[in-house]
Formats: sequence, structure tokens, C-alpha cells
Amino acid sequence: MQISDLPYPDPGVPDARSGPRFLWWLGRGQLGGQLRSLAWGVLHHVGIAGLPFVVGTGVDAVIDRDGGRLALVGALLVVCGIAISLGDTMLHRTAVTNWITAAARVQQLLARKTAQLGAALTRRVAAGEVVAVSTGDVEKIGWFVEAVSRFLAAAFAVVVLCVGLLVYAPALGVVIAVGVPVLALAVLPLLPRATKRADAQREKAGRATELASDTVAGLRVLRGIGGEELFLGRYREASQEVRAAAVHSARMWAVIAAIQVVLPGLLLVTVVWYGASLVRDGRIAVGELVTVFSAVAVMNYPLRHFEEIAMAYSFSRPSAKRAARVLSLTRTDAEPPAAGGRAEGTTAGTGPEAGTAVTGREAGTAVTGREAGAAGRAGAAAPDSAVDVLVLPDGPQLPEGDLYDPTTGVLAPAGVLTAVVCGDPDLAGRLAERLGGHPADATGEPSVLLGGAALDELPLAAARTCVLVQDKDPVLLSGTLRELLDVPGSRNLPAAHALAAAQCGDVLDALLQSAPDGVTDPMDARITERGRSLSGGQRQRLALARSLVADPQVLVLDEPTSAVDSHTEARIADGLAGLRAGRTTVVLASSPLLLDCADRVVLVHEGRAAAVGTHRELLAGDRRYRAVVTRETDEEQRLAEPSAPHVPDGRGREELTGIEESA
Repeated sequence: MQISDLPYPDPGVPDARSGPRFLWWLGRGQLGGQLRSLAWGVLHHVGIAGLPFVVGTGVDAVIDRDGGRLALVGALLVVCGIAISLGDTMLHRTAVTNWITAAARVQQLLARKTAQLGAALTRRVAAGEVVAVSTGDVEKIGWFVEAVSRFLAAAFAVVVLCVGLLVYAPALGVVIAVGVPVLALAVLPLLPRATKRADAQREKAGRATELASDTVAGLRVLRGIGGEELFLGRYREASQEVRAAAVHSARMWAVIAAIQVVLPGLLLVTVVWYGASLVRDGRIAVGELVTVFSAVAVMNYPLRHFEEIAMAYSFSRPSAKRAARVLSLTRTDAEPPAAGGRAEGTTAGTGPEAGTAVTGREAGTAVTGREAGAAGRAGAAAPDSAVDVLVLPDGPQLPEGDLYDPTTGVLAPAGVLTAVVCGDPDLAGRLAERLGGHPADATGEPSVLLGGAALDELPLAAARTCVLVQDKDPVLLSGTLRELLDVPGSRNLPAAHALAAAQCGDVLDALLQSAPDGVTDPMDARITERGRSLSGGQRQRLALARSLVADPQVLVLDEPTSAVDSHTEARIADGLAGLRAGRTTVVLASSPLLLDCADRVVLVHEGRAAAVGTHRELLAGDRRYRAVVTRETDEEQRLAEPSAPHVPDGRGREELTGIEESA
């Protein structure tokens, strides 16, 4: 196939059982191109190999003063020059064609596999690994495929030289025939060690790429927990490990290259010394010595291809292994099915995995009134209902530490676990962003207040120290579990307490079972990029543990248990209430198990706070609340409570209680 014919109409079905099998399959698929490259390579190298014999014949012709033979030598030199030039040009052309076509085939296969798997691909394979396979690994695979034909042509030339010298000058040819195999095989004992070092370099480079990709994908998470510098330091360490591994690998290849220079040099010295003694004794002619000397000198060129093929295979084998691993995936190998419960093993929401995030000017957070009281007081429109009525700034000021959204009228008192129920999921997501400090100028709405301070007027760095918003679709960053929970603020709360509150016991067991031999502490087990090896519920619980261990002044959770079963959810609700006691916590949820553990529940109806009370109070006295939480229709509610009094919008808890008592 020519480059102009690319892309392939059908790249074929690869043999992805292993890296070497995949390389062999690629080579067989380009057999015609390999044979053309081999033919031109043989022409090129044979032209080079013929030069010593022609030069030696010319020296003898000069010594013998044979003009006819000298003219023949001149003609042979022209033929050798044409063969060398034409062979080199066409060899380069066909070799590059083999390289590009092999790389194009692999890229087509990867693109087809990506289209087949869709989002399941990044749940099984790290995004950084996919990027590495489709870029650097493709190049290395193509390098090996095109180097094979050049190596075979060089090996053929070496054999021709050795056989020709044995026939032309048997006395010196024996030395060459013995010495050349030693030169070719001398580096073999070093190749396993060089390959091992190259594999170590690839592994470290892959981890660094995964860390970089993971950090970019989870940038909102890092900003929320204040972990930018922490992960930047980790990437610096990973980058330095890659550099050290590359230097370590390069040293071994430098030794191999040195051997390829030193041993031919020693052979050349031996040939000159021994050949000079043979000429002095009259056993060989001067032209024969020149021929053998020239042959050994030009033999360095084809012998270089022995080193190159060793390097190409050492570098391409792990690359082919990674490519084969990606190509062997099937749709049925995607993320594990649900492990029970209403949504275990799946992620809630339909958006991208935006992760545990903070909002604000850059998806941020906010400070409390205690830390930002100097930032000034900001006014807000009071809600139009009797629920949590506030009059600002002319009336009483907002208590320090209270979180208040003037747009919806939602109030989260300091140190209280407040649940917010929204019938509209989109409204719940926007409300979570606003409570985290979404900038007012983006929507034209008044800013959320914390202790009377407008969140979007506070310094971002100070804001992020206190308010953390966990989105419903969590993103986990790669690394060990210890690194995942090593975030600013984690020194205030032991990680074990956060993991216990988030009910992560089975997650720890799963991480320990999948950990390499020698890892006995689940905190040292590695989490793959975005936690793709875990179920949706496991990822959500680890993300909740990370949010809890950050121990922010204000924690906003958007559907934190949407992907776990009801039994686990009940235990998480108890653990959350106990661990966040005395801290301001806002949970946007519609699960009765979470709502029942909240100190107060706010119902948001048609964009405004419409009712406040405990879960049981609202369940008994507010039809709109029951419709959201129990999913009952109006007809079902009418049949279930034919004489239930209607609770008007905007009634306070006192009026609601009076209605219940009169009923």
C-alpha cells in the first residue's frame, strides 16, 4: 500500500493477544512493503559491501600496472555508486512508507475501538494511557515495523562480506568470520537489562502522563480542596522520576553503543596487525590487505542496524503491549454492572464527570463571616414568604456563619445540617453552585451571603478555605488512597473517621484485594484514573470521604448518596450527621433517609423557599413536599387524604403546627 492510499478501507482484525503477536500481525499485513524495502536495502548494502573488493582490485591493478583491469575497476565503482545511491533513496522511501502505513493502521484501529467503546473506554483505561498509545506508542510501533526490513538487508550484507572475504583472502577471512558474529552477539547479554530499564521508564512516564491528565480533568476538585500546589508537587516528583529513569536507561544504551564502537575497532586493529605480518611474509598481496581492511571498516555501518533493531524492539514491545490491551477491550468489558441497591455501580446525573467541585469565581467557595467580616455587609432582597424571613440590610443582620441565598430564600443556619428539597434537578444543581459562591455577575442575581458577606466579593483564595461543594458526579484523582485523602484540612479529622462515616469498608477491602503483592494497608492501594476500577457507588463514597476529611466550615453536598443502596444510605446519613455536628452542612437531596437525619428541611417550590420544618413535619403537612419526596401524584394524595387541609404557600412552622393540632 502507498501513502496516497491511506486510510485503509478496513484496517483488519488485529491479533491483540500480546504485544509481540500484535507486532507480528502488523508485519504480516505489510508483507509487500517489507519485501520491497528488503530488496532495495539489499541493493544498497551489497553496493557498499562490494566497494572493498573493487578498491582492493584497483590497488592490485596499480601495482601490476594493468590499465585494462584499472578501467574495469572504474566501471565497477560507478556501478557500486549507482547501486548505493539508488538503493539508499528507495530504501528510505519504502521504509518511511512502511512506518507511516503501520502507524496509520494502528491509529485507525484505536479510533475504531474508541468509537465502539465510547465512554466505557476511559472507565477501563486511563485517559493518559490512551493518549500515550495513540501518540508516542504508535510512533515506536511504526519504527520497529520499518526497521525489520533494513535489519534483514544489513544482516544479508554482513553474511555476503564474510563469505566473500573467506573466498577472496582465506587467511584473513577466517579472522573476520570468527570476529563478526562475536560483534553481532556481544550486546545480547545486555539487552534484557536495557529492556527492563526501558520498561521502567515507560511505566513511570505513563504514570506521569496519567497524573497530568487526571489533574487537568479534576482541576475543579483541586481548586475546591485547595490541592493545586499539592498535586503540582506530586507531578514534579513524577516528572523527576521519569527523568531519572530515562537517564538510567540511556546509560545502558550508551554502553551498548560503546561496545558497538570498541569491538569493531579492536577487530580492525587485529586485522591490520595480522594482515601486515602476512604481507611481510608474502602470503597475501597488498591489495588483499586493503580489501580486508576496507571490508572491516564498512562493516560498522550494517552492524549498526543490529543495535537499532534491538532498541526498536525494546521500545516497541511495551508500546505494542499497551496498544494490544486497548484493542482487546470489548463493550462487555466495560464498567461492572450494578452491585445491588437502587443505583450501586452507576453514576447519577447525565453530565460529564465534573466531580467534587467548588464554585465561585472559578467554581469556588466562600469564607465565613468570622473570617470575612471585614469584607463588609451586603444587602439582599427578602423572601416574599413567611419562611425564614430576613430583612437586610435595614433590619436585623444575618447571624454570623449563616448561609443565605436571597434568590431562593434558602437559609442554612450555622452549625446545622440543612436539607434542601427541589423538585427540579437542574434547579438543585444551580442552587448548589450558588451556595458555593457562584458569581452574581454571571446571572445578574444577588450574591449568596455568608454571615452577611457577599460571597462573590470575597478573595477567592480566602473563600476556598471554608466552603466546599461536592457535585453529584464525583471525580477521583489517581494515586494511593492515602494521597487521595491527603488534602488541606485533613489534619483536623482522621481519615479513618471520614471513611467510616462514608461507609467505605467494602471499598477498602476491594482496593486491598486488587493491590499488588506486598501491599497490606488499603491506604497504600492505588486508585486508577477517575476510579474507573470502582463502581459508581464506591466512587461516590470515596468522594464523600474526601469532602468530609477536608473538614470545611461549610459543606454543600448535591445528591451525595444517589448511587448507593438504601441500607448503605441510611448508615451514611447517620455518619454524616454525627461527623458534621456543629458544622454548617447543606444537603440537596430527595431521599427520605437523608432528609430524616437533617435538623431542618427546606422545600424549594417554583424557585423559592416555600416551607421549612423537619422531614416528618413536612411529610405530614405539605402536599408539595410529599409529591417530591414520595413521588405521589395529586390523585393519589387526594385519595389517601381526602380531608387533609390545604397548607397555603408561605406559612411558617408555627401555622403549620397549628393546622396539624386542629386536624
